[in-house]
Amino acid sequence: MPPAPSLPPVPWRVALPLPIPTLDFAAPHGFGGAVPLGCRVLVPWRGGLSVGLVVGAGEGGVGSSRLREAVHLLDDEDGPWVPPATVEAVTAWAREARLPAGLVWSDLLGVGWEVRLEHRVRAVPDADLGAFGSHVPGPTWTDAADYSPPLLDAIREQGLLEEAFRPRPRWRGVVRARPLEEVPAAARTRTVLRAAAEPPPTLTAKGRAAWAWLAEHGPQPTLSAWARGAGVGGGVVNGVLNAGGAAWVREEAPPPPAWQWLHEHGPADSLSAWAARASADGVGLTPTAAGTLALRGWADTVQEVAPPPALLAPAPAGVPTHPDRLPEAPAWRLHGGRPASRFLALAPRLARLLAQGRGVLVLAPDHATLRRAWEGLSGLAGAAGTRAVQVSGALGPEEREHTWHLIRTGAARLVIGSYLALVTPLEDPALIVVLEEGSDAYKLQSGSRAFIPDVAARVASAHDAALALVGAVPAAESVPLPGAVLPPPRLRLHVVDYAHPPQQPELGPLSSVHLTPGDLGYPLSHDLVRLLRQVQERGRQAALLAPRRGYSALLRCPSCDHTPGCRHCDVPLRFHQGTRQLTCHQCGYHEPVPDRCDECGEPMWKARGPGTEWIAAEVARLVPGLPVYRCDKDRQDDLSPLHAGESGVVVGTQLLLSGEAPPNLALLGVTLADTWLNVSDFRASERYHRLLRQLGEWHVSRPPLLVVQTFQAEHPALRVLVEGKDALAYPTAEERARRALGYPPHARLAQVEVAAREARRAREVAAEVFDALHGAGAAEGEVLGPAPSPVARLRGVYPYHLLLRARNDRRLSELLAVLDRPWRARVRVDVNPRGGL
Repeated sequence: MPPAPSLPPVPWRVALPLPIPTLDFAAPHGFGGAVPLGCRVLVPWRGGLSVGLVVGAGEGGVGSSRLREAVHLLDDEDGPWVPPATVEAVTAWAREARLPAGLVWSDLLGVGWEVRLEHRVRAVPDADLGAFGSHVPGPTWTDAADYSPPLLDAIREQGLLEEAFRPRPRWRGVVRARPLEEVPAAARTRTVLRAAAEPPPTLTAKGRAAWAWLAEHGPQPTLSAWARGAGVGGGVVNGVLNAGGAAWVREEAPPPPAWQWLHEHGPADSLSAWAARASADGVGLTPTAAGTLALRGWADTVQEVAPPPALLAPAPAGVPTHPDRLPEAPAWRLHGGRPASRFLALAPRLARLLAQGRGVLVLAPDHATLRRAWEGLSGLAGAAGTRAVQVSGALGPEEREHTWHLIRTGAARLVIGSYLALVTPLEDPALIVVLEEGSDAYKLQSGSRAFIPDVAARVASAHDAALALVGAVPAAESVPLPGAVLPPPRLRLHVVDYAHPPQQPELGPLSSVHLTPGDLGYPLSHDLVRLLRQVQERGRQAALLAPRRGYSALLRCPSCDHTPGCRHCDVPLRFHQGTRQLTCHQCGYHEPVPDRCDECGEPMWKARGPGTEWIAAEVARLVPGLPVYRCDKDRQDDLSPLHAGESGVVVGTQLLLSGEAPPNLALLGVTLADTWLNVSDFRASERYHRLLRQLGEWHVSRPPLLVVQTFQAEHPALRVLVEGKDALAYPTAEERARRALGYPPHARLAQVEVAAREARRAREVAAEVFDALHGAGAAEGEVLGPAPSPVARLRGVYPYHLLLRARNDRRLSELLAVLDRPWRARVRVDVNPRGGL
């Protein structure tokens, strides 16, 4: 029987770092292996070559159109760039969320899209490329850079081009000391004055003394140096020289001290670096002098392969001695206490897994949490015979690439990082730790809008690894999981209740008697001002958290209540005192403050809603002499005097919490806590409670007095702190309330945004989406809306929102599948939305 015909290779499904779905490509010519899942590949794209990630097998078959071939597999030797299990988990999540895989991977994969390659090309044997022009590749290998990418792609598409790729190392220019025997002879010798063996008889007494000094003290470089040393005039040494008592001679010179330093400590990155480092070691050298030495042949500037960049050193840590009391479950939680106590409880589990040769991944939502995690956990790796590495956007391209190599080769098995660490090629991961799992910082604000803990749960399940949720306070979604709650840290809390001022002295240890709400002081209460004065008197430090940047939330006409608004968004303009500008914090539009009201002509304006500028000005007015600093998006003052221990107060937004607390922090004030509650989001109170918990542990060792100014002093999110309850108390009550309302964790949500330049079209298409969902079988309560966005117009576009509420991910994916069709307006999906709904 004739042999069965061989089937063509399975095509590859490739994700490009673009907001597009995956594309199918045929395997490279001659490739006979399995689909290289998780490997990077060069594919033809828009007349050139682009790096893509193989995320699965394609659907090519009999009768399908001819596919372009992938050009080169980049990771065939060292294994996949991303673990196949991670690729399958992330791609499945993107598919269920109805998001383009390229968009998701461009967000999550922060290294590997740019490659350094030597690319050579030649024509296939006997090919005639004359139809493509006169300047085309020939039969010998030439550099691909000699030809335009569209020309090469046209030849490639016809199958007439052979290509070869080779990694190109990273080079650097350095200044290296030249070996002594290779230094030019002219540079290694010098001309000096040397005394004759016997003094000439014709010398005068002074001449004899000059000759004797030169014979005793050795050769001199110049006549003037000889004269100064001998204590005679220039004419005397000239007479000795002319009489034959001395002569100019050439001799071997000792190497310059700067060359000796470079020979022992080099190479240096540049002439300036050579001069700076040598001078720091006590060898005087200027950049000009270093250049002169190089010109004379003592040093060379050469190209060499750049060594791997230096990475952040791990923090010192000992081997945990206390037992591991954390749950053994596929997913568990650890909350409460302070960061140090949480890391102490977590350390035995991490140490045990690392000692078994397993991998551990720790994710942090922001720089402050990442810094604390590194300080508390990175030292565990050394004791287990491996190393810890950090992966975040703060790393440069070379550092990211080297870190990826260490993880990929198994040299590093403890990875601590931002969301960019989620898809690292960690070997045999056993545990994924998500710190502060409820933080909104995990929500990507653009692109895929992924909520990282959701994707982390998928990745952990794909690797059969445990998922640990660790933080100050659990999210309501985490409450049903088994876990441990540490005792709450000591918290000193004082509440200024604007709604119910104290009527008796004993009700308010700081407040005065018989005060009306207006008399309590606003935006800084009398209590808070009195404490700030104590901070000044005692030379301590304070921090005030303002709800917004700028001077005020808006300016309002006192006569007609008109508020200037943005031309492109339906929001009031924020007033900035420093620039005397009204600015939109949505689109950036700004304009000068008008002299009069546009509606009634009233020349006076009244500011409402204090921001950082207003609060800072009030502190300077009420507590004169106390240094005031600001920290917000508009202005970041140098806080080094505070961190050096000097007295002062810093006023900032939540950006302030991304840095370290001042060492002598005695007072921490929340100027208007209700701002975090007055948001159209069912998570607002949970977010407010988490903020208060995190403020209580901002200082690593000593909790400052926390003053909360509010009109809602009886809110449960605040009362549990006043009553000293643990971190599980409020999230448990919140979880019960959400069960009754059908919100997460008892449902899965997705927000559908329909936006258009005309409000009528946006409204009509939103109604069409609503009808399509119900026509496809959506039950009552699964689709809420449509309704205008809380900001009716944003950057010139009118958004309408629908909220999908499903019982699980599968049902949510079924509802989202209805949206896979063209619409007359932009339709965008946000799975697990955060912020205003």
